[in-house]
Amino acid sequence: MTHVIITGGSSGIGLAVARIYVHRGYSVSLIARGEAALEAARTALGNAGDGRVHIAPADVADAGAVSKAIRACEAAAGPCDILICSAGIVEPSRFEDQNEADFDRQIAVNLSGSVYAVRAVYAQMQARGTGRIMLVSSGAGLIGIPGYAAYCASKFALRGFAEALRSEGRPKGVTVSICFPPDTQTPQLERERTARPAEAEVIMGQVRPWSAERVANQMVRALDRGRFEVYFGLTLLALGRFAPLVRPLIDWHFDRRIRRVRKVAGR
Repeated sequence: MTHVIITGGSSGIGLAVARIYVHRGYSVSLIARGEAALEAARTALGNAGDGRVHIAPADVADAGAVSKAIRACEAAAGPCDILICSAGIVEPSRFEDQNEADFDRQIAVNLSGSVYAVRAVYAQMQARGTGRIMLVSSGAGLIGIPGYAAYCASKFALRGFAEALRSEGRPKGVTVSICFPPDTQTPQLERERTARPAEAEVIMGQVRPWSAERVANQMVRALDRGRFEVYFGLTLLALGRFAPLVRPLIDWHFDRRIRRVRKVAGR
């Protein structure tokens, strides 16, 4: 039976992806920090899980804890066939106002947490000659956003990691994908918006939030087809494909709009 392991699987995009795979009849393992949230997620998946949903609490920023959680999941459901690295945090703040701990935590969870999860399954996937990995970046991994220096840094870095890993894994039968979701209707988005600077909304407001279910469906379709890059809507597709070519024009456009916002706010 196909075994899917999802970090950040207790809510949001991760839980929506889990629901798709559970309905396919796959074994699904959820990893997240909070055991209570994981239990709630397993309950939310309901009878569709039929004993095929496993949970393991772990902080993805702790390499040892991630490895231990994944080993426990594999002991219960077999080797990992599909890994979804969906765990992530965001703490909006202007760089000069953000303390080092909050900055570093975003790098640790969003970037290192994905690396640790991949490391825990990658060698075994190579040995079996098969496996699929999906790294969840963000629209903020395509364009710099004021107030999101740490988050953008972590999500941009995931793309470089994915590109290198794709080239290394492909000859060994390991398919690597990366997706760039827009704002997605999750509990985290509601918390984030209370701290989002007005300047950030100038850029992020260009794409309306998607539902977690819609994002999850597109991710799973991309995994089924072995696609490397996954974009959501024409705006993010254009950013992913053409932003490097027209960066001066993009910067000029948003700089003008951000200046207006700051003028109105008296900054």
